[in-house]
Amino acid sequence: MLLGMYSQGPMNTTLVPPVSARSALLSLLLGAQPPQLPGREIVAAMKLIGFSESTTRVALSRMVASGDLVRADALYTLSERLIARQESVRTPEFRTWTGTWEMAVVTTTGRSAPERVALRADMARQRVGELREGVWMRPANLQRGWPDRLQAVSSCFEASPLGDPVELAQKLWDLDEWRRLALRYLDELDAATDEPTRFVTMVAAVRHLQTDPLLPTELLPDDWPGQALSTTYDDYRAWLASMREHP
Repeated sequence: MLLGMYSQGPMNTTLVPPVSARSALLSLLLGAQPPQLPGREIVAAMKLIGFSESTTRVALSRMVASGDLVRADALYTLSERLIARQESVRTPEFRTWTGTWEMAVVTTTGRSAPERVALRADMARQRVGELREGVWMRPANLQRGWPDRLQAVSSCFEASPLGDPVELAQKLWDLDEWRRLALRYLDELDAATDEPTRFVTMVAAVRHLQTDPLLPTELLPDDWPGQALSTTYDDYRAWLASMREHP
């Protein structure tokens, strides 16, 4: 099961640890459309969230050297391997749910440990849960197909389970825990009194948002906070963009 995706560790007075300059830069660029920004806008935005210009310049240089960023003139752009992360932040389009479920059954054998880890990460990005080892599924309510790389190692189906779909969803995801943490993030964001605190909390909240299973309403607990957290993130991105343009 994907319960490990929701584990944030013990929560004390705050939900999140400090954010590094690299993580902050990635979050800024992942929130930009397209994922590129001029150096001066990056410096201004990083100052707003508590990073000095010298710290930002050092982090930018290191990220270019490591291949995380590509620099052309004064523009910094996410590398192709990191752009895929941007897709996981965006909420897929929904389609009408008719009661069917998507299922992927892993059929290849002899995969190495790194290959198995990569496959699990790919499945997580598809917002599917693991019913048992090698059997992944979710309600068929999203407008997206199975990537070729997953179809190469598994057989994919749409099927209608005979049992209670609410119980099945609860087996695949710890929905009560996801809801509890999302509400806590919303409370932390509402209570933040300075921009650095709000930013690092938003970074952690977005990571949590990426694990929202995006289930049909019929399968969710009451007062599901997924949309509220997504709207909060969209509003924050818009505010950050306005601050970059008018520092």
